[in-house]
Amino acid sequence: MKLVPLGDRVVLKQLVAEETTKSGIVLPGQNKEKPQQAEVVAVGPGGVVDGKEVKMEVKVGDQVIYSKYAGTDVKLDEDEYIVVRQSDILAVIE
Repeated sequence: MKLVPLGDRVVLKQLVAEETTKSGIVLPGQNKEKPQQAEVVAVGPGGVVDGKEVKMEVKVGDQVIYSKYAGTDVKLDEDEYIVVRQSDILAVIE
């Protein structure tokens, strides 16, 4: 099974959080904040959404930063994904 987003939606797979800080401090599980970095897994077709033309700016494989409270969490075949609107993506990491 695979997720195929509609309209201006994008499917993201969250990147793994760092276990230690740059100074070497080990972070316990509950104190780690969910990173807002993810990899784009699938991109919707864009087109006319809510009466406006939407051109998709991201592509599969891009690493992006997305808004903290954006999207819907989806679990599919033991993998967890986040489905967000393209407008919830703040930046592409190059």
